[in-house]
Amino acid sequence: MPEKSQSEISEQKELHLTFDPHARGSSLSDVILGGQDGLVNVLGVILGVAAATSDTVIVLVAGLAAAVAESVSMGAVAYTSTVADADYYESERAREYRHVEEIPQLEKDEIRAIYAKKGFKGDLLDHIVDTITANQDIWVAVMMAEEHRLSPVDRRSAVKAAFVVGFSAIIGSLIPLVPFLFLPIVPSMILSVILTAGVLFGVGVYKARVMVGHPVKSGLELALIGTLSALAGYAIGMIFKTTSTP
Repeated sequence: MPEKSQSEISEQKELHLTFDPHARGSSLSDVILGGQDGLVNVLGVILGVAAATSDTVIVLVAGLAAAVAESVSMGAVAYTSTVADADYYESERAREYRHVEEIPQLEKDEIRAIYAKKGFKGDLLDHIVDTITANQDIWVAVMMAEEHRLSPVDRRSAVKAAFVVGFSAIIGSLIPLVPFLFLPIVPSMILSVILTAGVLFGVGVYKARVMVGHPVKSGLELALIGTLSALAGYAIGMIFKTTSTP
């Protein structure tokens, strides 16, 4: 087999860098996921309990219990979902390696079709296909990224994701509880909704600025989620309060 020229090696390295998919989502998305979920869920719980009982101690106990449970649950979900994503990626990657070994022409045709759809044709298309399929690892990496839209997942990130999501969830969960430490039930409920909606609005704005989207729209969407959660929790609490009244 003829030795590859330096230019061909450089092209293959460039292709590998281009099509080596990014690892799992950033820690920022984990922070937003955990914090938002903690805020919304605990807000709904404490407003429901507050509406039903009017006892600050019971509200705080229920809120703290929900915060801890939420944190553990979200951390566990982050861990197991990351591991599951890694398992799925590896199984699909192994299948692609088998296909490249057993039906190389069909896989080569798929590469050609992918880049033909991108507008490449003629000698340039032939050169791209030949360059990619000259290296099995690059070939499979391109198939995983372009055909399956899958990115590799580092299993070691599962523990980190669990910690970040779980910690963010418990921090977010504690925010709606703060007013109940200092104020009576009714003012605490109102301030808790306002405080949570404000934090969610800020998170939405920040997320849109860092990632993608319209800041105000994103902020309003998250604030609306918090408000609807509050109304749902409050409604459930009022129903039980009404039905339990002699």
